[in-house]
Amino acid sequence: MTTKANGNDVDVFALDDDGAPAPAPVVTNLPNAVPFAFVTDPAGRTLYLTEAGPNAVASFTVSHDGTLTPRQTAATGQQATCWITAVGDLLYASNAGSATVSIYRAGAGGALTPIGTAATDPGTVDSAASRDGRFLYVQTGGQGIVDEYAINPDGTLSTIGSETVPDAVGGEGVVAV
Repeated sequence: MTTKANGNDVDVFALDDDGAPAPAPVVTNLPNAVPFAFVTDPAGRTLYLTEAGPNAVASFTVSHDGTLTPRQTAATGQQATCWITAVGDLLYASNAGSATVSIYRAGAGGALTPIGTAATDPGTVDSAASRDGRFLYVQTGGQGIVDEYAINPDGTLSTIGSETVPDAVGGEGVVAV
């Protein structure tokens, strides 16, 4: 879990065999990072975190004891980098202040290779991918729009269209099923 600007912490809770979390987390403090959202690799050993403070995507190795070891930080060059979605080895970071999505390829050891950016409607917030990894849907709260993209083989995005969602201005949270 992240505490964003309320401590700039990432809290990692160990789980017992029944899935219950430990009573106390292992806390990693990231001064001025404003850790926001994260995803992990399929094995759960690499954490990819958006940092709204420096507007970056950072990778960390997650140790068995819950400690985080920094690997790489990649500046997005955008504003208000907050949400992140993983599709295979591709990472899509939403930049709320820039109306863009920053695209990275995740590699061995937490390497982050920038692929590019894609424009969205204003107020870029959350995103979700189709189950088959062929499409990305980006919620934009500025006008209550969901932007639709095809994910190209190289990870770039091709615009399909957009849909205005009734009463969704300022909304956060999207799921693709």
